[in-house]
Amino acid sequence: MPRTPGRRAAAGLLALLGLTTTACSTGAPSGSSATDPVAKVAGRISLTYLQKQGDQEYFIGEAEGAKAKAAELGIDLKVVNLGNDANRTVGEVQSAIAQKSNGLIVVVPDPAVGPQVVQTAREARVALLTSDDQICATGPEPSACDKADLIPRIGFSGTQMGGEVGKRAGEEYRNTGWNQADTRILSAWKQDVTVCTDRVNAAKDAFIATAGASVQKIDVATDNTPTGAQDRVAATVTANPDVKHWIVLGCNDENVQGGVTALQNAGFKPQDVIGVGLGAYLACKNWSGGRPSGMRAALFINGRDVGALAVQTMYDRLRNGRAMPAESFAPTRMVDAATWKSAGVPCG
Repeated sequence: MPRTPGRRAAAGLLALLGLTTTACSTGAPSGSSATDPVAKVAGRISLTYLQKQGDQEYFIGEAEGAKAKAAELGIDLKVVNLGNDANRTVGEVQSAIAQKSNGLIVVVPDPAVGPQVVQTAREARVALLTSDDQICATGPEPSACDKADLIPRIGFSGTQMGGEVGKRAGEEYRNTGWNQADTRILSAWKQDVTVCTDRVNAAKDAFIATAGASVQKIDVATDNTPTGAQDRVAATVTANPDVKHWIVLGCNDENVQGGVTALQNAGFKPQDVIGVGLGAYLACKNWSGGRPSGMRAALFINGRDVGALAVQTMYDRLRNGRAMPAESFAPTRMVDAATWKSAGVPCG
């Protein structure tokens, strides 16, 4: 349904002010209902994909998968890199709506902007889907959100992925003969990102179940970047001089890579480190030279699959009126130095 510039501007302003409007006098658009005001689109569909950290390898792949699927379906797609700027998110959402996008797919830098994003999209009667990270319509913390208020999401199961990582780390540990007393599990992640917390908690639980050992745990708060994780892990290692062996877990490859690098810089040999990444796009670089590495394995998550599935889901919603599932998951695969190439891991 066409939206006038005045209505879009008003909706954006009201969203920023935290206000709401009703459509009592205007009615719902054709093909929509009072409870679901997003209309089906008969003509060419226009989508905007707004991503955090768009220069990260995983999100580059996600954008490529989205573009390929959009081309296949005859969709106009614009990809926007939000970086780590949460304040930019709402402005870019408003801009996309002003450019007459029929649907928005968003990976937010910070879930706290979720309510503003949701309200802005709803008042403009534009379809909204998230990928990778969850957002809540009614509050800044998805973990505290009623399930009915979570926006549909495309990505991976955090619990399942974490479980796979923890299981592999436990298997590696069982083959070491390390003493529990001088071993630590170091878990690094951005702790206000719900999917990260789900992954890490599941990884720790799966490690204990697989290893059959109660290794002491140390949690490290990071910004989910390699350098951020490296700095925080380096400080943690310095504060624990009696630890001889480290198991490094994290929300993504960035955290585990940062941790492995910090331990290497601190003088730990590869045989004294078990790092299991999540993504494989950085982990693979440790294996490409054929040298021993503390990065023992990584769960390969293919961003291309997520981007393609997100676009397909949005297309099905806008073209056919098909309800978007609460969550849809792409497949994963554990890889290591011997298998990453055959698995097709992109390693730039």
